[in-house]
Amino acid sequence: MAFILDKQELKEGLIIFRRDDVKHKEWYCRIKIPDVDKYKTIHLKTVDVDKAKTAAFEREFEMRVKIKHDLPIFDKPFRQVAKEYEDFQKQRADAGEIKHNRWKVVVSYIKILNLYCGDDQISLIGEAKWKGYPLWRRSEGKGRAKNEKVSDWTIRGEINVLRGIMSFAAAKNYVAEKKFSIRPLKLRKPRGVAFMPEEYNTLYKYARDIWIPEKNERDKKKKPSKKSRWYRKVFYNFMLIMANTGMRTPEAANLLRRDRGEPRTGKDGGQFLPLSVRGKDMSRELVAGMNVAKYLDRIYELMDQRLKELGRTATRDDHIFLTWEGKPSKTLYQSSLADLLSKHHTNLLFSVEGKRRSNYSFRHTYATFRKLNGTKSFELAMQMGTSEKEIRETYAHITPSASAAAILQGIPAWEVAEDGSGEIACGVNADAAGAEAKPRKAKRKGKALQPAGKASRSTRRR
Repeated sequence: MAFILDKQELKEGLIIFRRDDVKHKEWYCRIKIPDVDKYKTIHLKTVDVDKAKTAAFEREFEMRVKIKHDLPIFDKPFRQVAKEYEDFQKQRADAGEIKHNRWKVVVSYIKILNLYCGDDQISLIGEAKWKGYPLWRRSEGKGRAKNEKVSDWTIRGEINVLRGIMSFAAAKNYVAEKKFSIRPLKLRKPRGVAFMPEEYNTLYKYARDIWIPEKNERDKKKKPSKKSRWYRKVFYNFMLIMANTGMRTPEAANLLRRDRGEPRTGKDGGQFLPLSVRGKDMSRELVAGMNVAKYLDRIYELMDQRLKELGRTATRDDHIFLTWEGKPSKTLYQSSLADLLSKHHTNLLFSVEGKRRSNYSFRHTYATFRKLNGTKSFELAMQMGTSEKEIRETYAHITPSASAAAILQGIPAWEVAEDGSGEIACGVNADAAGAEAKPRKAKRKGKALQPAGKASRSTRRR
């Protein structure tokens, strides 16, 4: 090789040399890998030839020990292996094995992991290193919201990516698989950011009375465009649907018109609306009160009108939640959510703990209100498509109250409210699974209203 200088053969398969392509005069050694046509070059970091010879024999001995015990011979820094793993996940995303959003999450996690161990040799990363990660992450990192700490959920996700990288390294023979094991860390269960009753009441009334109406004195200075008005109306009904069904956001994004079933009658005589929903890997059926049918009809009306302007009509295979351009909404109107929650009269974008709310908050709101109303964990788990254990752990801080009606006083489904058209306007109500506590009957013009939640018993196992 042209760059080798002062070559000395110490034994067959072992030489020391210096290089002409570097400024320093330090020695290197090159070791022949037994039984294969490969060599390993090691920088000995000394200019003394005798020390270099001694170090070369030591490195050769270490390599033989590694071969004997099936340990990896060639070390790579974590950063390099992580990049290979990132590229591999990109290939999987392009092939449709995983979603591109998942790949983007992996990339973001790897950036953080590289700050912690990017320059460490992959073979040296073990239990002591990864066990120290949560403490380092909490002390060095920040959450998405201002002054928010990194959540245990985020740390768990980052460690899962670390586990994936190390498993990838083991498959590539960069590390010895038998020496690597990441056990599940005992991290706190993340708690969803729900709206409390008084918060949801504020949000609902502001959206209904101020945010939605076409004529509004508060909008004189900056009157929303036709497109903005349309999005507000769509999001308003989307919010009510999410808060009254507890479905996941991916399920809402996948919801098609044909997924809406015909109303059914439960054993108690009350009607309910079945919805077939699909998440990432599974499909299921959930039930909703008939008020959700009304919200869906409003969505249909808005979508049909817009599609007509675009020159087409809706079909049963169309997504329910579309954009102004008539395409399936991927963000599910996040900008409309941020706009509504950021208004001075709501100021609900962040919870009291400083956590930023998202569309997923409506799912947590649904579960929170159901637990406040006494719904059993098993029945709620069936409705929400999760495990009973998950419900118990996530909402352990909520205890059913015998006076649920008093707690939920002011929520539109419990207290009659007008939406401007003379009909009863409903917000989060008792249309969920298995409500055991019965709300008080509200009265209007001397007549008792049907208590919300009649359909709820239909989710019990039949």
